[in-house]
Amino acid sequence: MASGAASFWTQPNALLRKNLTFQKRNMGANVRLILFPLVLCFLLVLLQTIINNQLDKASNKCGCTCIHTDGDGRCQKVCGLQYSSIKQSFTCPIPSPPEWPPLLRVPAPEYRALITDFSHGDLPSKSCKVSGACPATILITGKNSSLGHGVSENMFKNTVDQNFSSNVYSLANTVLGTESHNKITNFLEPAFFSNSPVYYLQSKCAPNSTFPLTILEATSVIVQQEASCVQGLQFWRNTSSDINDELYKGYWKGNSGRKINEIIAGYDLLNSDVSNFNVGIWYNSTIRDNTGKRPIPLLRVPGSVNLVSSAYLQFLLGPAANLLFDFVKEMPKPETQLRLDFASLLGPLFFTWVILQLFPVVLSSLVYEKEQNLRIMMKMHGLGDGPYWMITYAYFLVISSVYMLAFVIFGSVVGLKFFTLNDYSIQFVFYLIYVNLQISLAFLVAAVFSNLKTATVIGYILIFGTGLLGAFLFQSFVEDESFPRGWVIVMELYPGFSLYRGLYEFSYYAINGFYLGIDGMQWKDLSAGANGMKEILVIMFVEWLVVLSVAYYVDQVVASGSGVGRNPLYFLEKLQKKPLSLSTKTSLQRQRSQVSVQMEKQDILQEKVRVKQLLLEQSTSHSVVCDDLLKIYPGRDGNPEKIAVRGLSLALPQGECFGMLGPNGAGKTSFINMMIGLIRPTSGTAYVEGLDIRTNMDGIYSNMGVCPQHDLLWNTLTGREHLLFYGRLKNLKGSALTQAVEESLKSVGLFNGGVADKQAGNYSGGMKRRLSVAISLIGNPKVVYMDEPSTGLDPASRNNLWNAVKQAKKNRAIFLTTHSMEEAEHLCDRLGIFVDGSFQCIGNPNELKARYGGSYVFTMTTSSNHEEEVENLVKHLSPSANRIYHISGTQKFELPKKDVRIADVFQAVEKAKIKFTVHAWGLTDTTLEDVFIKVARGAQAFHVLS
Repeated sequence: MASGAASFWTQPNALLRKNLTFQKRNMGANVRLILFPLVLCFLLVLLQTIINNQLDKASNKCGCTCIHTDGDGRCQKVCGLQYSSIKQSFTCPIPSPPEWPPLLRVPAPEYRALITDFSHGDLPSKSCKVSGACPATILITGKNSSLGHGVSENMFKNTVDQNFSSNVYSLANTVLGTESHNKITNFLEPAFFSNSPVYYLQSKCAPNSTFPLTILEATSVIVQQEASCVQGLQFWRNTSSDINDELYKGYWKGNSGRKINEIIAGYDLLNSDVSNFNVGIWYNSTIRDNTGKRPIPLLRVPGSVNLVSSAYLQFLLGPAANLLFDFVKEMPKPETQLRLDFASLLGPLFFTWVILQLFPVVLSSLVYEKEQNLRIMMKMHGLGDGPYWMITYAYFLVISSVYMLAFVIFGSVVGLKFFTLNDYSIQFVFYLIYVNLQISLAFLVAAVFSNLKTATVIGYILIFGTGLLGAFLFQSFVEDESFPRGWVIVMELYPGFSLYRGLYEFSYYAINGFYLGIDGMQWKDLSAGANGMKEILVIMFVEWLVVLSVAYYVDQVVASGSGVGRNPLYFLEKLQKKPLSLSTKTSLQRQRSQVSVQMEKQDILQEKVRVKQLLLEQSTSHSVVCDDLLKIYPGRDGNPEKIAVRGLSLALPQGECFGMLGPNGAGKTSFINMMIGLIRPTSGTAYVEGLDIRTNMDGIYSNMGVCPQHDLLWNTLTGREHLLFYGRLKNLKGSALTQAVEESLKSVGLFNGGVADKQAGNYSGGMKRRLSVAISLIGNPKVVYMDEPSTGLDPASRNNLWNAVKQAKKNRAIFLTTHSMEEAEHLCDRLGIFVDGSFQCIGNPNELKARYGGSYVFTMTTSSNHEEEVENLVKHLSPSANRIYHISGTQKFELPKKDVRIADVFQAVEKAKIKFTVHAWGLTDTTLEDVFIKVARGAQAFHVLS
């Protein structure tokens, strides 16, 4: 016996237990789900191993040569940097790295700063591009302008001594520069091993001024290069803001993102004076390589530092003073192998697919419950929206978290740098926020779909589409400095691109960490300008809150498998209760007058009076009171509106089983759907245990049981587990729950033979119907709705089911719809024949047969030649007899009881047998089926005429 409505925490407990059982039964699917990222990680490791084995070939290793040591013709194999190409040099052992002259980063001629609308007027004009002799520019500022001008004048000399030896030290007095980019190492200076020119800078240059450079290092690396003269110009600026504007505003401009106004550097002497040297150097640290996608790992900053320091020293001590910068070189290194972090390179694409795989899993589960009406079934048995959302959301969150945890752990175990180099706490926050956003999004999208196959297909299309668009479209926008950052943020509002951006950042930091031997992404890196992780964490967190709120609101407002949708402003209902407007009242009255065109019969009028009296007295003696229920479906596609239920009034006391009989399309389903909260009445209302169906369906659900026409069951749960779940929703606990489940199973014949512990998916159709009836009755609901409960049952099972229903109706009110007249007579205390939206009669079976069955039904089968003689025989018995059936010698007649005696019928038949052959004959009293047919035909004929 239930002890009232289940509490808020009892409902989540019931749903959680059901979900855990369901999850246990689907362990195979869970294992396959988790194996997907594991297999993918294995695949990446395998591919990475194969590729690295290819990279480890001799052609990619340090270059070697054969050196003859004596005259015997044999040679000794010697390997080293001097025998290597640039591609091979990365793997060579370099115990004594080469020494290179320090170089400034000098813009290419076509990119050097010229006068523009955002620059000062002292820069060179565009005419220098015609001669190809545009100067390279530096900017200088500080508090002491005379000091600044003096320092700037000593930066570049008027002439350069071109008598160089082969030693790199002889170049220390010359300001050299290049437009080439550094790599991640500087063992081989790219300026001397590429087609990029080398420049020497001085205050004035003669036309076509060049000189050859020859450098011989201890490692026997011989470099021969021709240096071209570039004029170096220095311009004073009043503030550092002016330098900032010119240094960065002209950089990476134009539709193609090309550099068009590049400056070497800017110097802020700050508070420097003759006794204090304090300088800030401004340079562009966002310089990209030739592809425009990657920042330059090594910037040419030391040369800029030496340039201003040496100029300051000469300003104080004269031209003879000099601060020589002899050379730069790398630290020694052992032999290394050429390796590619293939997993991190493909990580954004592959791992986007891995994580997004959870989306269709969550979405299909939600849509399945909606499509199969399991959500509304749970709600009709007392599960509130709050507990459902809380447990379902937490359930998917735990599954997603376990999935992501296994993914990260396994990726770390197999050694993928994507996971091991990046801070695990950042990964935890990123994945946690995203899976929350993904679950919320699945709840929102589930409101749109009602078909499982469609939702699943769309979900997987989104997976692959998002990954491919992210890799081949979105990533190019992220890496393109010329693409507006605002549009990147707009694109990141799509959760799939937010995910891809986060994985892209992890990938970028992992690749850099792998090659540079440093850590990947750390929390301090989130403040870096080019790092988008902080940005997307904020976007995803805000989106999560917004999407979750919108999803819950849509679930409440839209009728999407969870019952009647609420008013869009339902959250304001507690603040103000708006009365029914006059126009609405007038409209409803007009509708009622339109449908009340038929003269109602005495029993229908008595039922209406009974209902009005109960409402007037506010009586609680009846479990269900329906007051003038009206349901009109609006016209669509040019069709007129459909009146499904016409002002129905009915009172049902506790302990009574009321049967609704009617042809298909009569409106029975619409009436039941209004009573169980699937649709709203157009007007009128009903009270269940004193609660209004328009405003208190949640309270009604705790006192209601439903056996729907189609079985709404989980295929992987057993019959016992179904009853345990619904029993808990009815507030049954402990031994009372166990006892109620066993009694329910016994009452419908599902207890013996281990049937109760078989999965419902293995049940026959009849067994599923019996389980549905048991579900509707468990927990002692006060009102039960049964829609054709015995459909598909064999006679023995049907008889057992009838006994269970008759036993159950002693302390509850039961609504029963059926097409079986035998079932209606056996179970129902009262019957109502429902045709075209309204009751045509109400009463117990015997009353209805007496009222509409004042005749016998006479049936005789003969050969076709004797049909007329049979008709004459019947007319002789009763002149007012009516033939109601005639086909191939078989005729059926209605004989008014007042006109005939049974003995006369037998006597007439015996005489007829002497005259002709009688194959079969019969005389029956009126059945409930005859009453139903007669009433239904009469009502339909009336409505056609009206």
